[in-house]
Amino acid sequence: MANTRSAQKRHRQSLARYARNKSSRASVRTTVKKAREAIASGELDKAKEALRLATKALDQAASKGILHANNAARSVGRLAQAYVKKAAV
Repeated sequence: MANTRSAQKRHRQSLARYARNKSSRASVRTTVKKAREAIASGELDKAKEALRLATKALDQAASKGILHANNAARSVGRLAQAYVKKAAV
């Protein structure tokens, strides 16, 4: 455990941030999973809406620092690529 008062406060703050970010990360993962499932199902209207929501969630998480910007961009790109591949078939 931290020895100084300032280190104890930083530890408390890190725990609060961890809990908040964990919740946000979980919701982002859920939206991405729903988008992947919608794309795999082949329902293009549903998949397009799910892709839009997943893109928004990933971009918001990146802007808040919950995800690294490159990680979010890579995930968006892969989802979009999968959607285009399904749409072309």
